[in-house]
Amino acid sequence: MRENLTQSTEDYLKAIYDLTLNGERATTNQIAEQLGVKPASVTGMLKRLAASDPPLLEYRKHQGAGLTEEGRRAALEIVRHHRLLELFLHETLGYSWDEVHVEADRLEHVLSEEMEERIARVLGDPMHDPHGEPIPNRELHIPVQSTLRLNELRTGQEAVIQYVEDNNPELLRYLEGIGLVPRACVEVLSYSSFDDNLELKVEDRVVVLGPRVTRHIFVELVQISQEE
Repeated sequence: MRENLTQSTEDYLKAIYDLTLNGERATTNQIAEQLGVKPASVTGMLKRLAASDPPLLEYRKHQGAGLTEEGRRAALEIVRHHRLLELFLHETLGYSWDEVHVEADRLEHVLSEEMEERIARVLGDPMHDPHGEPIPNRELHIPVQSTLRLNELRTGQEAVIQYVEDNNPELLRYLEGIGLVPRACVEVLSYSSFDDNLELKVEDRVVVLGPRVTRHIFVELVQISQEE
């Protein structure tokens, strides 16, 4: 289906996919902010995509948008391209994890299915990109992603970092410097209700981070067994 979609359409579908991972519908303002466009432009595009044949999304005024099954498959195809490209750039061409997102954004729209398949084979059919996000498989199946953000944890809780949002290179460089990368273990030593700061033990160091950082990190809680 991708050959019938414009780059702009693909960008919208991918943005809506990202914004609806938590099960909620994507609002016009959220989409506009993510894509850097005006809300009025978003409304026009949503109406066109909802009226396409087949419809790529469901849109109701003041109630946001959600992908149809066709729209979701088209979005997952772009997501697969993007994340495979990120890993290829990182592992094969030596790009750092803070550089790959922008390059993959440029290349994802022109990547052929044959090239996608070759990249996947060379990389050994990987399951995750450099930021820890799952890569859809050839059938466009993808594991459920964690929606639990690090800033939601409280004192005494432990977790493993699953993935980090990849669109802020400066943040990625900072997180790598303090060891907050996928598969790292973290423990919340204390929580400040005044400013929502977390004191965290990251492997063998202690750091204090605010929600401007922690809300971009997704984790899975470690269940601590209670001894009798």
